[in-house]
Amino acid sequence: MIEENITTPFPIEDEREVERALRPKTFNDFIGQDRLKENLKVFIEATKRRGEPLDHILFYGPPGLGKTTLANIITRELGADITSTSGPALERPADLAGILTRLKSHDILFVDEIHRLGKVIEEYLYPAMEDFSLDILLDSGPNARCIKLKLSPFTLIGATTRSGLLSSPLRSRFDLTFRLDFYIPEELTSIVKRSASLLEVEITEDASVEIAKRARGTPRIANRLLKRVRDYAEVKGEGKITNEITKFALSMLDVDGCGLDEMDKKILMTIIKKYNGGPVGLSTLAASIGEEEDTISEVFEPYLLQEGFIKRTSRGREATILAYQHFGITKRGLLG
Repeated sequence: MIEENITTPFPIEDEREVERALRPKTFNDFIGQDRLKENLKVFIEATKRRGEPLDHILFYGPPGLGKTTLANIITRELGADITSTSGPALERPADLAGILTRLKSHDILFVDEIHRLGKVIEEYLYPAMEDFSLDILLDSGPNARCIKLKLSPFTLIGATTRSGLLSSPLRSRFDLTFRLDFYIPEELTSIVKRSASLLEVEITEDASVEIAKRARGTPRIANRLLKRVRDYAEVKGEGKITNEITKFALSMLDVDGCGLDEMDKKILMTIIKKYNGGPVGLSTLAASIGEEEDTISEVFEPYLLQEGFIKRTSRGREATILAYQHFGITKRGLLG
């Protein structure tokens, strides 16, 4: 059901086409991450003036903040071509070799979920990043021999939601490393209005603000909420997205005023009710709510931590005073 996926920051398969249509094509269209954009503009311009390939770039941060979009914008700014893949898709050295040998000079190789590259693939990637060469092993056993294949100069752009899982040797080979942060409501409001214009739907200012407030600091979620509210406006309203229809639609989708959905509330209430506010270990929490540990830590926790609803301690997760206040629950000694 879409209600279960509405606030996940990861892409939903049947919405990828619309999502791609809403993606900014230039830095001017890309709202937010201002310092990152300004730095990239300088590095790209300097690279173009010298006629060199752009240094390898690592983008990291929560999903849905624009890592893939930035990779495509960089490619357009350089006038190059981009080849996109992901860590799990590169299973054998031959997979990597096939991609690298097809790259033209100054092209971009974008690897999403780069933290999931296998160790063998990483070993092949190192000389490619450093010297633009590829060591190919021919035969095996006593007859084995290695030849060095020269590659066209290229730029690797890696993206990850879990930078801590990158190996030190791989991380050290990226000259430029940028963290993408959650967006502030004003930026998300501008994104919602831009997307509404592209979708050719009329939206009021207060409705844009309301959607932005509940988008968990993530453009992908803001656009998804906008599309669902548009559906309600067309069926339950008169086609125009007003604040009234927005609040009604988001209520039906179980997204509250802080952007918390059913699973967020379940996590917080489990910590508060079952474990007296915590601390509780991640594995215990995951078992209690019937969810995978990785899903909790990658999908739900970043926003709950960012907004101050939970905190991590050496003994586990704890609900904060803000979480108690959100649910109107009194905690002895903290609330009167």
